[in-house]
Amino acid sequence: MKNTLKRSLSLAAIVLAAPVFVSAQTLLNASYDVSREFYKEYNPAFVAHYKKNTGKDVKVDQSHGGSSAQARAVNDGLDADVVTMNTTTDVEFLAKSGIVAKDWAQRFPNNAAPTTSTMLFLVRNGNPKGIKDWPDLLKPDVKVIVVNPKTGGNGRMAYLAAWGYVRSTGGTDAQAAEFVSKLFKNVPVLAKGGRDATAIFLQRNIGDVLITFESEVVSVDREFGAGKVDAIHPSVSIIAENPVAVVERTVAKKGTAELSKAYLTYLYSEEAQTIAAKHGIRPRNEKVLAQYATTFKPLKLFAVSDYFGSLSEAQKVHFNDGGQFDKIYGVK
Repeated sequence: MKNTLKRSLSLAAIVLAAPVFVSAQTLLNASYDVSREFYKEYNPAFVAHYKKNTGKDVKVDQSHGGSSAQARAVNDGLDADVVTMNTTTDVEFLAKSGIVAKDWAQRFPNNAAPTTSTMLFLVRNGNPKGIKDWPDLLKPDVKVIVVNPKTGGNGRMAYLAAWGYVRSTGGTDAQAAEFVSKLFKNVPVLAKGGRDATAIFLQRNIGDVLITFESEVVSVDREFGAGKVDAIHPSVSIIAENPVAVVERTVAKKGTAELSKAYLTYLYSEEAQTIAAKHGIRPRNEKVLAQYATTFKPLKLFAVSDYFGSLSEAQKVHFNDGGQFDKIYGVK
């Protein structure tokens, strides 16, 4: 009896002495195509910051695609803890179904948009077609690669930038509609997302000009080698905010609300803003923006509100089924 008791106590002591392994929390960020290189560098920086400040380990996974396609995936059940998009309409879409908080834009600074971007033209080295501004995209011998506005914020911003160009030069909405219609007649194929558009342009060698986010210039140079493309800054372009939000449905289930908030909050840190600038994404931090003045060339920019009221209104008028884009591209 005594020997049995001793053995039991010894086993208990071994169990108590054994280390307890707690698996790291995992966070999934559903994001848009063109942001993938930025988050590849941001995620390790956040993991180190979080470990230093909390002593906790964390693993961050990424999901990338066309912004609207990503929003639909989250809506349909993708268990992302956070969404980091390139257009507010995709976050508002999730807010309407209660997946994201109704007041998501007030949860973080700058309307919950830690960075911005704008639309530029990428042309083949040497700019053989002599493309300088929006009207050049209407020339009969110019083929334009752009993301489908129905599936990606990249495409919506390109469309709105072209429309806004006409308005900014004194044109009417009717004239803008005619201009954009002519532009899309020069689009041989609509890309699904930003990286797909780049692949069509550089890997499949289709098109003379790619309309895409400013940040894609850096990604192209890194992936395909410097000198493959020239970046053309049009006379006028659009401010594209990059909104972020916590996915309430997922964090309630996984218990990752605090982690998700910390992940998005750190996007506003000087370290994160510097990483964004290195990847051609415009930082909100004025100090960092000034340090990268050569990267972000002076450009006349207009806000969505200047000509479209809001992105939600633009969505209804231009991109919902039966909207202006369907009318334009349907008669291609």
